[in-house]
Amino acid sequence: MKLRNSSVVSVLPAHDIFRNNPCRFSFHVFHVNLSKRRRISSTVSQKRQVSVKVGMGADQYLPPWFSVAPMMEWTDHHYRTLARIISKHAWLYTEMIATETIVHQEHNLDRFLAFSPEQHPIVLQIGGSNLDSIAKATQLAKPYGYDEINLNCGCPSPKVAGHGCFGVRLMLDPKFVAKAMSVIAANTDAPISVKCRIGVDDYDSYNELCDFIYKVSSLSPTRHFIIHSRKALLNGISPAENRTIPPLKYEYFYGLLRDFPDLRFTINGGIKTIDEVNAARKAGAHGVMVGRAAYHNPWQLLGHVDTEIYGAPSSGITRRQVLEKYQVYGDSILWRDGRKPNVRDVVKPLINFFHSSPGNSLWKRKADAAFHHCMTIKSFFEETLVAIPDSVLDAPIAGPPPLGREGLFANVESLMPPPYESSEQELLHA
Repeated sequence: MKLRNSSVVSVLPAHDIFRNNPCRFSFHVFHVNLSKRRRISSTVSQKRQVSVKVGMGADQYLPPWFSVAPMMEWTDHHYRTLARIISKHAWLYTEMIATETIVHQEHNLDRFLAFSPEQHPIVLQIGGSNLDSIAKATQLAKPYGYDEINLNCGCPSPKVAGHGCFGVRLMLDPKFVAKAMSVIAANTDAPISVKCRIGVDDYDSYNELCDFIYKVSSLSPTRHFIIHSRKALLNGISPAENRTIPPLKYEYFYGLLRDFPDLRFTINGGIKTIDEVNAARKAGAHGVMVGRAAYHNPWQLLGHVDTEIYGAPSSGITRRQVLEKYQVYGDSILWRDGRKPNVRDVVKPLINFFHSSPGNSLWKRKADAAFHHCMTIKSFFEETLVAIPDSVLDAPIAGPPPLGREGLFANVESLMPPPYESSEQELLHA
């Protein structure tokens, strides 16, 4: 089955674009005063609709109520292009890029930092432990016009937290993180944020988490924290096991909302459906970050973001129309660097595009065969999409999103740890 000829909005490759700094929608629009949380929660749908009307405009974006987590080897330019075709309002993150890589590749920056304008709003996540490199990398990234710069303080990979001495290991040195965030803020016009865990190894009490948040926010301009609601174990388990073995403690996240009402917090970890996203927001979360669920089922998850989270009218886009737009992008960027990206690279984000739909298994088998000889995205689609019924290709996202786990955050207030009490002078001089 061929894609039908229709008007297609061009999605240009990143290398052909010169980016300018856009105006940004203020994060303060969705700042929640926790003392009014119950009243706000009861009117979340009404406020969502109002904010959509206020925020829409050519030069501004809606708040990051929903974002797709930075994932190494997954949230690359190809995936972000697909995600933006499906959702106009989800906030997208790059893969983590080491600051040393940016500095050493100063004359080849487009390979790591370039993106097409359609990907706004987009956040650059960096990782590093050398202040000079952090400063230089932030300076080099500035002309690209990212909408936020995020420092990775949550990755447990041995290459990062072990040999690299950054990622989640930085949580053990909050004063350094504060210096790093101050350096980032001094070298960019974009907002800044930290992504971290709730603890590391035996440094996993609620008070120790609060000490980290307090020091970083008091000693730097950082006002936004993305909290992966698991601790990290640096020895003995893999990065994949670090996403499942340490238990989720959402009560720590909601404790932070209570104890730091002047800061903004985005919850991350274990949230898999739009229903669960809205439940987390109803419980008070300023924003929700979803990781692998947005990659493993992009159509069903991202397809509901604009309507169910941002209150926007449905675009009516179908999977066939998504693929038509993605084909324009894919064929324009194939073989850009000689041997890369190849068809397999560009098609990778689409592998789960028909998740649980009729024809999905046959499509995957045809895709495996087509990778061996197809040289364009157009020929790949012509050979593989015969497996997918027209009724699947031409149906827009419709109906309510799949239900999540019932009561995921229902008892979180009763589970919250006692309120944090800090000795300010002792902490800041520790």
